[in-house]
Amino acid sequence: MQDTPPTSQTRRRASGLPDLGRPISTLLLEDGVLDEVQALEALTRSRRERTPLSRLLQAEGHVSPERLRDALARSHGAPALSRLTAPPAAALADLLPPDICLRHSALPWIRIDDGLLLAMAHPEGFARVRALLPESEGRVVLALATEADIVAEITERHAAEMALRAETGLPSDLSCRDMNRLPPARAALLALATVALLTLLFSLPTVFFGGALALAAATMLVAQLAKLAAFVAGILPLPPTPSGPKGGRSGNPTVSLMVPLHREETIAATLVERLDRLDYPRAALEVLLVLEAGDRITRATLDAAALPPWMRIVEVPPGGVTTKPRALNYALNFARGTLIGIYDAEDSPAPDQLRHLVAHLSRAPPEVGCVQGILDFYNPKANWLSRCFTLEYASWFRVLLPGFARLGFAIPLGGTTVFFRREALDRVGGWDAHNVTEDADLGIRLARFGYRTELLPLVTREEANCRLWPWIRQRSRWLKGYLITWRVHMRHPRRCLRELGAWRMLGLQLIFLAALLQLLLAPLLWGFWLYQLGVTYPLLGPATAQLLPALTVLLLGSEAVMLVIGLGGVLRSPHPRLLPFVPTLFLYYPLATLALYKALWETLRRPFYWDKTSHGHSAPDHAGADVPMDAP
Repeated sequence: MQDTPPTSQTRRRASGLPDLGRPISTLLLEDGVLDEVQALEALTRSRRERTPLSRLLQAEGHVSPERLRDALARSHGAPALSRLTAPPAAALADLLPPDICLRHSALPWIRIDDGLLLAMAHPEGFARVRALLPESEGRVVLALATEADIVAEITERHAAEMALRAETGLPSDLSCRDMNRLPPARAALLALATVALLTLLFSLPTVFFGGALALAAATMLVAQLAKLAAFVAGILPLPPTPSGPKGGRSGNPTVSLMVPLHREETIAATLVERLDRLDYPRAALEVLLVLEAGDRITRATLDAAALPPWMRIVEVPPGGVTTKPRALNYALNFARGTLIGIYDAEDSPAPDQLRHLVAHLSRAPPEVGCVQGILDFYNPKANWLSRCFTLEYASWFRVLLPGFARLGFAIPLGGTTVFFRREALDRVGGWDAHNVTEDADLGIRLARFGYRTELLPLVTREEANCRLWPWIRQRSRWLKGYLITWRVHMRHPRRCLRELGAWRMLGLQLIFLAALLQLLLAPLLWGFWLYQLGVTYPLLGPATAQLLPALTVLLLGSEAVMLVIGLGGVLRSPHPRLLPFVPTLFLYYPLATLALYKALWETLRRPFYWDKTSHGHSAPDHAGADVPMDAP
């Protein structure tokens, strides 16, 4: 056995007592690794939280991985293994899938004369993993190894395979990776429609613009009616978050939080501090900080941050695309939790968020595969743009999304503060590695597989993007993803209709298509504001004056809906001082039209390009502003 302190051997020989069956707390106490107070406290918490003592000691950092391995080996009468002194046999690499090995911290290590040594970091899972081995395996013997050794060996063997599966594992008919490869018949139809529209534009421009204006007006009317319906459905308060479990008979399910990072020099260390506030048993919590293998900036920042044992880094090998969803798919192999949560680099979740999540899902039926929390900002006072962004988020997460959910629609997810049952995530195939709004796509796909997403007031605050050009870049990526997501799910409309049902299929068109068309055609309607100020509006000629009353009512009605929803959102948020800025939203939302035109261009040229948003440019408004304490 490696790293066994001589004092332990001396005591064992002196007492004449074997170590087999002796508690590891006793062994570590005898070795001087724990004192009596630490040992008693660890045992008490292990029983209260129904958590294996070895996991608690490892997560709390009370004992080094090597000493914990050796104590477990002595207690179970099993050999202790190390990659340095007894390397695992590469010939056994295919006995268990790599994701199973990683999830259970297990590895078929080497064959011995009378069987197979199965190395475990935590021996309580031995029987479960033994049952997953081929039936042809006869005698399987428990051995102990550190989790770091097991992860390193599996990564060395299978990283390329797991990276390829992360990129291409989702079936092609549910992915956008081949969306530009149209069948010949559909490509011919698209070309014919393009020629017809261009011909109409140049030969009969009044007819062309009249039709476009009619479509714009109809889209605006439908979109505003949908928002009003969502507002009425969403004015009822969200269900209260139930009291979080404090342990006991039900125990604490393991929660894996994945945080994708990319070139986060300024925010990574702060993120570690914010995640450390989470009130959840460390033995049942793991945080995977996911970064690209070549991201030396973020790696150096994290190395300097002194990560606690329950946080670890997962490096994603290079591939065909460099996107957040590909990184998440790869990192999912390393997650051992039954609940999977996603945060962004700049996030600051409420400390009790995981307690509330676990309490809710413990009561929810199995078809609730996902829970979406509320996103808010900790820097709304930075400037006018951050104030309007905060108002928009308040309207979306506190009014419209709950309303759409209550109407029974499939809802697009936010990219953070979203939590999944592991079995649901596995069943739907994870994330589409090529989709730049993987969250919106996954929300619809969950619904197609029969799962429901519920919204809870689990509040996370993050940094509002308050610089104009970065805001447009970020919004163009979101809109490009919305367009791509709509195209993917409408690739086979009959199948989508069958899986979603007519009502949720209608919701898909209202949330995605109507929103995109409204932004695309908005400039045609803006001209009528200018016309009333005396500026010529030549597109329709003399008919302009005849349409003016109806369009004025429509435009004013749209602004009224915007005001009502904006007021509703801010009144349900902790930002009542933003009320005076609600009327200025009519200057804010047109920026999204500019972002849409950029998105359309990128959809044609670089559909999978991830226009990353950098963080750390705007500090919280005041000390403590990044700690959510509001109850919506």
